[in-house]
Amino acid sequence: MTKTSTTILFFGSGPVAARSLELLAKNFEIEAVVTKPKPAGHHGDFPVISLAEKLGLKTFTVLNKQELSALFASKPVKSQLGVVIDFGIIIAQDVIDYFPLGIVNSHFSLLPQWRGADPISFAILSGQPKTGVSLMVIDAGLDTGKLITQKVLPISPTDTTPSLTDKLIILSNNLLADYLPRYISGEIKPHAQPHPTRASHSRKLTKEDGLIEWSKPAEQLEREIRAFIDWPKSYTRLGGKEVIITGARAESREQRADGEKLGEVIVEDKQLLVQTGDGLLVIEKLKPAGKAEMSAQAFLAGYKIN
Repeated sequence: MTKTSTTILFFGSGPVAARSLELLAKNFEIEAVVTKPKPAGHHGDFPVISLAEKLGLKTFTVLNKQELSALFASKPVKSQLGVVIDFGIIIAQDVIDYFPLGIVNSHFSLLPQWRGADPISFAILSGQPKTGVSLMVIDAGLDTGKLITQKVLPISPTDTTPSLTDKLIILSNNLLADYLPRYISGEIKPHAQPHPTRASHSRKLTKEDGLIEWSKPAEQLEREIRAFIDWPKSYTRLGGKEVIITGARAESREQRADGEKLGEVIVEDKQLLVQTGDGLLVIEKLKPAGKAEMSAQAFLAGYKIN
């Protein structure tokens, strides 16, 4: 693909932003990058800043919405279009208005589904069979802007947040490479999101989300383990041991055996099972505190769980 002559300003801060910027730079001229600064005391690589340096791109750092507006009040760039992915800072209307073509966000859901901060995890948590990528021209609302295009991506029953993220980054880049030049040329006119009254919203996950509640159905806990595998992780105590569960599957059972209680550990045919509010959760992989990840069989052998 020949790079378009229209330069782009890129907004992004996290690891998804860095991987997206690396791909975007192969197809578009990036005038500069706006990102968050390295946190105080951070001595390692900060992915977007490190990549921008490697690519030789001018970089601006801002901490918040106010600093971002102050930066653009100084007229720092000439680009007519911005692209935002994984930025983590609200962009005010004055910054949006700075760009004649606006700012395009690649949002990793099928809007208006899962507006907000963590659409990938919430797609897995919901148990839905598909998600996708939406290219949207942002406005002052929370992911309410007009759509350039959308494309569906199936969710595998074994997808985790990291594996699904990898797939969505590739899909996002393909859509940007295909549709952004057509938007820039005026061939494509953005349209309103369908069924806005059916919008759903995601949020930032907290450490507390990772605490396993055994009253939930086994199928829901299995989805949480896949969704939370990077953060906040799925943690509990098994046989008095603090563990993070990294792999599990749900097993239905019509009714509990006499005396079985929520959260009770059951060892059966060399399998490690836990009684939930509906069905059994079969633990396949876990990480005891201070130890490496291991199979449930290794855990049973090493920790003498009865």
